[in-house]
Amino acid sequence: MNAFPANVLPPIHRPGQEPLPPGYSREQYEQNKSVEKYMTQAMESCVAKSALSGVAGVGFGVFIALMSGTFSAETSYMTGNPGAVQKTSVYFKELGQNMWRSGRNLGKVGALYAGIECAIEGYRAKNDITNAVAAGFVTGGILARASGPRAALAGGVGFAAFSAAIDLFLRRETAE
Repeated sequence: MNAFPANVLPPIHRPGQEPLPPGYSREQYEQNKSVEKYMTQAMESCVAKSALSGVAGVGFGVFIALMSGTFSAETSYMTGNPGAVQKTSVYFKELGQNMWRSGRNLGKVGALYAGIECAIEGYRAKNDITNAVAAGFVTGGILARASGPRAALAGGVGFAAFSAAIDLFLRRETAE
């Protein structure tokens, strides 16, 4: 008696002989497979991960500055007695400067951290919390390097602890 009935096993097709999705020719299918392969390779590269994290950091920084700028009451346009148009002009100028500054800084942090983590992961050939902690330590040290060695060490330890906490939170098991 056969242990595996034939209707339970999936059909096996030779490469190039797979059934096509409805409406696709073999050429379209092969072209889509090659584009998918190139896109996958591009998204697995450290440069692409770093660039995407940098762009996301800029966007997040701009959003945070925009939200916090709407609540700020201590701006330079409050001094003196300028007209409404001048107040608005100064307000939006300061808001734009704050948005750019915050976006630039968070973009730098995101790109630096993602690039370092990807490089460490590629070197170690493992995907675990050690990569996040090491990348956090190096990133924190680089960001605080201008303030001296003690600040670089403290920044590295702080960023590593934050990275570990975030990584543990994201890797936690969900109760099902």
